[in-house]
Amino acid sequence: MNRYYVLTLFPEMILNGLGTSITGRAIEKGTIGLEAINIRDYAGNKHGKVDDYPYGGGAGMVMQAEPVYQAWKAVTERIGRKPRTVYVTPQGSVFHQAMAEEFAKEEDLIFLCGHYEGVDERVLEEIVTDYVSIGDYVLTGGELPAMVMIDAISRMVPGVLSNETSAEFESFQDGLLEYPQYSRPEEWRGKKVPPILLSGHHANVEKWRLEQSILRTRERRPDLYEAYLRKQTP
Repeated sequence: MNRYYVLTLFPEMILNGLGTSITGRAIEKGTIGLEAINIRDYAGNKHGKVDDYPYGGGAGMVMQAEPVYQAWKAVTERIGRKPRTVYVTPQGSVFHQAMAEEFAKEEDLIFLCGHYEGVDERVLEEIVTDYVSIGDYVLTGGELPAMVMIDAISRMVPGVLSNETSAEFESFQDGLLEYPQYSRPEEWRGKKVPPILLSGHHANVEKWRLEQSILRTRERRPDLYEAYLRKQTP
């Protein structure tokens, strides 16, 4: 079982966002576990204030170290160890499929969601093991990136997907984008399903799918295509 602990100022956002669809069913079955820990509960003041002005001046506010640390400490003491702690930040390494597979091997993962102008550097130095981004842009908080990562990681956990093979043959698994998919009817608005998919010849279907994956990757993600070609070269 994989367990996720999300340190956040908006726990309802995490629980509502991941409590539906595939991740929601996995939580209900006990295949994965999810807790959203409200950092304000560890503010140490009656107003739940967790931010203050930055030293040195500047716009905005900074999340204070102590509430974040106490929220993290409450989790680690309860589970009896210090698991990998991911700080969601545009300054981190960009999240990718191999990283999702790596994180899926962890029994426990803590995600720290920042807000305002960021988090006091001292607590990051104390608790964070991984700095991860979902892209080169800035969002209002870390909740959406944390949910993106948890969703991607959970798909790699055995028992989460109803079709166990579907996680293996999706985009990026071999460095290629996924081939086109079709369903009924055979013809829709004059567009027909490629005849090869109706042939019942599995070897030819797989060959066609690989060809389509290569063509699609070359067209839409030339960076991935170049990397794929390099891997094919002895």
